[in-house]
Order: sequence, then structure tokens, then C-alpha cells
Amino acid sequence: MRTDHPEYAAAHCRGVVDVGTRSIVAVGPTRAPHPRSYAEWPNGKRRCYPVSFEQQMQTCKQVVTDWHDTHLGRIQIAMLYPVLRDEHERDMSAKDYATACEQAQEISTFARDNGLVFTQDGHWRGSIRRAQKLGLLGANALLSHCIDLHEDEIALIAATETKIAHNPSANASIMGRCPATELIAAGACVALGSDATAPDRSADMFRHMQQAMHYHRRHFRDADALPIGQVLEMCTIGAARALGMADQIGSLEIGKAADITTVDLHRPHLYPPHMQVHRLVCFANGNDVSHVMIGGEMVLQGGQATRVNEKEILQDAADQAQLMIDRIGGESDMRLPADFWGKERHKK
Repeated sequence: MRTDHPEYAAAHCRGVVDVGTRSIVAVGPTRAPHPRSYAEWPNGKRRCYPVSFEQQMQTCKQVVTDWHDTHLGRIQIAMLYPVLRDEHERDMSAKDYATACEQAQEISTFARDNGLVFTQDGHWRGSIRRAQKLGLLGANALLSHCIDLHEDEIALIAATETKIAHNPSANASIMGRCPATELIAAGACVALGSDATAPDRSADMFRHMQQAMHYHRRHFRDADALPIGQVLEMCTIGAARALGMADQIGSLEIGKAADITTVDLHRPHLYPPHMQVHRLVCFANGNDVSHVMIGGEMVLQGGQATRVNEKEILQDAADQAQLMIDRIGGESDMRLPADFWGKERHKK
């Protein structure tokens, strides 16, 4: 989320409210050094301008004031600061690194003092140790990826009640392994994530449940690793715990918000109708969702959004994407790459 002005977060939040779903919107300054260059396009012409850390921080505070816990609790704001992976970041001087550490601590403290989730994206190979030294771990911290952790880092996460977002479909999970099963065994809360959308993945949580099971079963060479019920918990009540919302959502209980998703199991790829939970996790996909209720209100009925015109939104999204491609001169990147169909790598 860009943080040069509150209007960008506001536009996102208004979209969520219009559709009727829930969203935890993460906002936060970019990593030192500052200022950072931002751009806008008045009258179709690009204008760049510098943005300081202080301006970004003020934007975040305004977004929190305007949107956190609003619209019947459907909008929550989280605070974000990029991961400091290495004390000798290749693109940072010692001074900039020290400044970045101070900024991360400031944002973490602000989040903790205001009851917000503090999140960082991309932890790996020792960065948990550095986060602990900076005081960034804790019950309100949600850290993503967390690949190739050391044993003491797993223990630190569990001891501090830090939450983990495991993204089995992400590129980071190709570069290294998130020890999700070991974290769970140590008592840590691990939620399932998508790492957003990209050309090689999607936001379909059914797909990520399936991939998570295969990811860890292949690692252990054990078809019983990460059981079906456990992976379902990772994107329901486990996700609610990770977001600090387990008292409100994540399971069907008296006193919680009526957030309910129904899946049409009367489909060829989900038949015969035995072992329904097994089929839900292993074979279903997002297109099988028939109804979604949020806070007692039906926002998806018969596979169709009830509050918004899907065709108009899709067309607007396509138009805006094309505008972005035109502005950055990225049309050539839309063509199929030379190795799209693969190429032989083995020597004869």
C-alpha cells in the first residue's frame, strides 16, 4: 500500500466495504533510506516527488484514525515495515541500516500501543534473531514466509507467541522451506497465506491448502505429514488467531460474527459424496464456493456478488491494468518469453 497520501488506503478500504467482505489492510513506510520517490499522473503526465519517512508515518497514522475497526469491524489496519534480513544489506550503508532499525522499532511500538497487528514480509535465515534483538517479536507480530529458520528461531517464535503466515505457493517457498509443521509442534500459531496473486499463483485458499500438504509431505517423504484437518485449521481458526481475531471469527460459535462460507459439493470432481471434509480440502477450488455470509449478511449468493456489479468491476480492473502497462512501457513484457514452452537443458 503506497503511503505518500491516505487516499490510496482509503480507496482500498472503500472497495472492501462496497463488496462487503473483511480486510486487514497493512500500511507502512518504505525501508530506509529516505526520501523515496513517488509518482502521480495529473492530466496523463508523470510527476515525481520525494516522500519522507515522517510523511509516510503520518499517512499511516491517519489511515489508522480513519479506518481501523470501522464498518462493523470489517476494516482493520495493520502496520508494516520491511524485513531487515542482514546486518550488511547490499543496498544499505551502515548509517541507513541503523536508521532502518530505529524505524522498525518505532512502527512496532506504535502498533503494539494501538492494538494493531505488526507485520513483516520475507523473514529467512537469521532475520528472526535480528527481529528479536530489536524487540519486534510478540503476540501482535505476524511474520510471513519464514524460510530456512534455525532451531533457536523456531523456539523464539513459540516463546514470544509470534504468529507466522506460511505461503507454500510463493517463490520464497521455492528458495527455502518454511518449517510450518515444526513451528506448530513447538506451539506456534501458523496461518496459511497466498502471498497475494502473481502469474504463477492465485488467491484461492483451497489451492494453497492442497499445495501446503504436498509441500511438507514431499519434504518429509511422509504422506501423513500435515493432516487434512490441521491444514483446514490453518486458514480458518488458525488464521483468526494469527490476526488477533479468534474471539470474533474463524469458527462457528455462539457469540462470534456470522461469517460463513458454503461450498457446493454436488459437482463431478467432488463426488462420490463420502468423506466430505477430505473432499473439501483436497479437491475443491474457489469456484465451488456458492454462498458467503459476513456478519450475517449474504455478500455472495449463488456464486454472484450481491452488493456490486461484477462485470463493471472486472472491466474497470482490466482498463486500469492496461493503463499501468502503458505508463511503464511494459507491453513487451506481456509477450510469451522465449522459454515459455521449455527448453532442453540436458547435454547429449
